[in-house]
Amino acid sequence: MTEQQQEEMPLVAHLIELRTRLIRILGVLLVLFFALVYFRNDLYAAISLPLRALLPEGSTMIATDVTAPFMAPFKLTFFVALFIGIPYVLHQLWGFIAPALYSHEKQLAVPLLVSSVLLFYVGVAFAYFLTLPAILGFFTQVGPDGVAIMTDINLYLDFVIKLFLVFGFTFEIPVAVFMLISAGVVSPEGLADKRRYIIVACFTVSMFLTPPDALSMFLLAVPMCLLFEAGLFLGRLRRQKKAVADDAA
Repeated sequence: MTEQQQEEMPLVAHLIELRTRLIRILGVLLVLFFALVYFRNDLYAAISLPLRALLPEGSTMIATDVTAPFMAPFKLTFFVALFIGIPYVLHQLWGFIAPALYSHEKQLAVPLLVSSVLLFYVGVAFAYFLTLPAILGFFTQVGPDGVAIMTDINLYLDFVIKLFLVFGFTFEIPVAVFMLISAGVVSPEGLADKRRYIIVACFTVSMFLTPPDALSMFLLAVPMCLLFEAGLFLGRLRRQKKAVADDAA
């Protein structure tokens, strides 16, 4: 075997492993999708419940596209399958990158992965149970008299998915802050000194990510600020434990 072939084999092996894990991920997502597709209309009924509960008597959701009643529930089913399969997806990705990490990095990475998944789910739950009803309640009450609320099912689904993704990824702020502090990119003291600017940034970002009303911005910006404080607190604890361990060594 030539020297060039010896150098190429590890790369080929990694690519084969990556392909295998991607196939596994795709297979699991397809299984979840086909297991849920029978309940696609029930899933859409559940996700549209916050809006339908606020509609005036006699008002309904509508489909402006002839394919929407068929495609919208299927699209939702795909996202629900992906949502449920996130732990398995991350497990496969972790299995691919773990051999390249040091032992102390593995010890830190596993809790971070678990925390990321849980925080994402908490963010989506926060959006569904608290934020979405509040936003919909606001928009259904501020309209002028004589205007019937008849929301398109595709537009509503796009709005809800965007809201879920925004809150899901926003709730990853503690993990991001913790990682930055642990990696030494920033210090807890430096972040604390810039707290006022970070608060302004949270409200500015939420203004662009949420619908154009003060309530939506407030419901996203306040959790962002609190999550930043949580990440800062955990980062300080991590820095203190590391300092104690270094002194003991």
